Amino acid sequence: MIKNRIKEHRARCDMTQEDLARLVGVRRETIGNLEKGRYNPSLVLAWNIAKVFQVPIEEVFTVEE
Repeated sequence: MIKNRIKEHRARCDMTQEDLARLVGVRRETIGNLEKGRYNPSLVLAWNIAKVFQVPIEEVFTVEE
């Protein structure tokens, strides 16, 4: 299972789900589903989200067994 810290990073950057969605080219609902763990991102989407926050991908996403 992939865990994420998107909400935490968004708060730190004072960014809404809509803001992040627009920057990475997805719908706001996709960001909400990612934050709730209902959806696992593609590698490209995960990479783009980390790039927006200017952090390594491992700071946003972790894999738990």
